[in-house]
Amino acid sequence: MSESGAKSAHDDWRRTLDQLTAEHLGDKVTIELVDPTLGHQHEAEQKPFAYANYDHKDDVVIVAVGQDSPDEPILRHMVWHPKEINVADDPSLPPAFRVVEPDGTTTLVTFFHQTVPA
Repeated sequence: MSESGAKSAHDDWRRTLDQLTAEHLGDKVTIELVDPTLGHQHEAEQKPFAYANYDHKDDVVIVAVGQDSPDEPILRHMVWHPKEINVADDPSLPPAFRVVEPDGTTTLVTFFHQTVPA
């Protein structure tokens, strides 16, 4: 995701993430971490998206992905004390958003729309 994504104001984070949840519920999602020290890591790859939420009381963004099978655990990725959330606005790229932590670590969440065969 480029720097051109729309930066969401702190007061709008909850609404922005609720809207993304409504638009992408059930889509496959990939969660990647880009850490200034550790580099690039995948946390979830092509898992069913459950929700994204901002809890202002605890100052945490939670991204949850479901299971491909019943014996897989549900994953909840948490970003504590985020300093910014950007939503991709380039229609030529897959829908995505990123959450930046105070130390510069970035969580990138990319959606892959699921088509249902007719």
